[in-house]
Parts: sequence; structure tokens; C-alpha cells
Amino acid sequence: MLTTFNEIDMSAFMDIRKQFQEPFQKKHGVKLGFMGGFVRGVVQAVKEQPVVNAVIEGDEIIYRDYIDVSIAVASPTGLVVPVLRNCERMTIANVEQTIVELSIKAREGKIGLEEMKGGTFTITNGGVFGSMMGTPIINPPQSAILGMHAIKNRAVVVGNQIVARPIMYVALTYDHRLIDGREAVLFLRKIKESVEDPTNILLDL
Repeated sequence: MLTTFNEIDMSAFMDIRKQFQEPFQKKHGVKLGFMGGFVRGVVQAVKEQPVVNAVIEGDEIIYRDYIDVSIAVASPTGLVVPVLRNCERMTIANVEQTIVELSIKAREGKIGLEEMKGGTFTITNGGVFGSMMGTPIINPPQSAILGMHAIKNRAVVVGNQIVARPIMYVALTYDHRLIDGREAVLFLRKIKESVEDPTNILLDL
């Protein structure tokens, strides 16, 4: 297993949240969070690097034509990891609505085993606990996992100026038997590009 890292300037996505939070919530009944953008970013990245969504079974590599993303939600007994099915068909609103539904079921202790089986990729968000950086561990038999972390204002160079920007460090741990370093780096870079310029997600670019 290997891990590659990158950083994401969250400015544009945070601006969209601020600008459209009220109409989004009014129309869809849920808040516009970060997870919807990252799930859609993963979908865009898988289209370009499908091997990250594949799995080794015996002597064969199985490529899936669907993207089922496992995400961690809180329950009375700790974190559980239900699966968002067919994320390739979901909008950001669909993702946020499904997460809320699963979170409610988790808090009520109603998450079943079937809802936690069969993910093809995992997103974990240590940032909600304040984690700045970490190396996530793959959830077998999956081949990769994305780790999100806390958003902090950091000094970055924009043009010829040093400015403060809200930065999130991200990590992708991957099975190097299946996924080459180039593919992993390009996969994570596509997520970065999608979140930094949300039009990539909204226009399915």
C-alpha cells in the first residue's frame, strides 16, 4: 500500500456554499456540505482512472461500471460505514440527501449490514475531528481510500502575492499491486481540480 498527498484550495467551493446555501436548502431540504462535492469529484476522477474503482479477485482484475462510495457516519456505538450506491448517477443534492438519511438511521441504530456491504471506494473525513493530516487505511477488498482533513487558513502564493486561503490536505492510499503511482496522482489531482473549480462538477467535466 502507498499513499499520495495533495492540497485543495477550498475558496471557490466555500463561496458557492455561502452564496447558494439558502436556496439549496429550501429546494432540496438539506444543507450543501463538502461531502457532496468530494463524492462528485471522485466520480469524475474514476471516469479518467477507472482502475482506482477496480478490484483484484484471484488472478483477475475486475473493473466495475458503477461507483459505490463508503462513508463514515456517527452512531451511538461509534462510527459505521454505510454505502452510497451508484454515485455515478447522483447529483450533489442526491448525495447530501442520502447522507442525511443514512446519518439519521445510524443515530437511531437502524443501519443494516446490507447497507454497509459492497462499497467500491471509501471516503473518510478526519477533518471533522480536527485532523490536519493522516494516512487512511484501505477497506478490503477495495483498492483505494480518500482521506479528507481539516480546513485551515494557510499562506499560499497566488500570482506574485502571498495570501491566506482555506486549505485542506487530502490523502489517497492505494493498492500498488493494481494502481500505479501515476494513476493515483492523476486521480487525486482530478479531485483537487473538481473541488477547486466546482463548475467541473456542475457541468460534468
